[in-house]
Amino acid sequence: MSLVLHYHPLASYCWKVLIALYENDTAFERNIVDLGNEESRNAFLKLWPAGKFPVLEDRNRNEIIPESSIIIEYLDRHYPGAVRFIPENRDQALKVRLADRFYDLHVHERMQKIVGDRIRPAGDRDPYGVEQARSQLATAYGLLEERMAGRGWAAGEAFSMADCAAFPALFYAEKVQPFRAGHKNLSAYLDRLSARPSAARVVAEAGPYMHFFPEEDR
Repeated sequence: MSLVLHYHPLASYCWKVLIALYENDTAFERNIVDLGNEESRNAFLKLWPAGKFPVLEDRNRNEIIPESSIIIEYLDRHYPGAVRFIPENRDQALKVRLADRFYDLHVHERMQKIVGDRIRPAGDRDPYGVEQARSQLATAYGLLEERMAGRGWAAGEAFSMADCAAFPALFYAEKVQPFRAGHKNLSAYLDRLSARPSAARVVAEAGPYMHFFPEEDR
């Protein structure tokens, strides 16, 4: 098979790419990377020394593609399907890329800061950094609540790469800093995302691993 995705079913940025693959029923082979297994970790580092997944391997084109947004753009260009993740209109494409970056940088990364701190040894915690991340998340929630008023999807009325980014970011952010009580537009948007078969599938596939997610601060 041409495409091989190197990933882990629990990893939020991997969800982003999986959603894009599932939206278009793109055929691909799976390689679950176990960073706790020396053989699996070393094989992955040989492929991509930066050591962050997901990574897409295209054996037909002899390409290694890291970074979730770049992978989705690569799929949109070389393996297009019914759902186009980047609009052909350049102005609209900028809106999609902006929304994609906003979810990655202002929701996803802040959420990961909080989660990452939960699994640190007690003496290495960063309470100031966590409080800062929580404040930044609250600001992002407010901006998104306004943005999603009267809007169907993240960058307009068509499902796009930005929505692939939004689902894992919001799904996990809701677990670490709930927003549903005061953000009806953002909550309705997460519900729409959750109802898509692609999103439901990544959640189901992560089920056997979800007990590894640190639900509470220790």
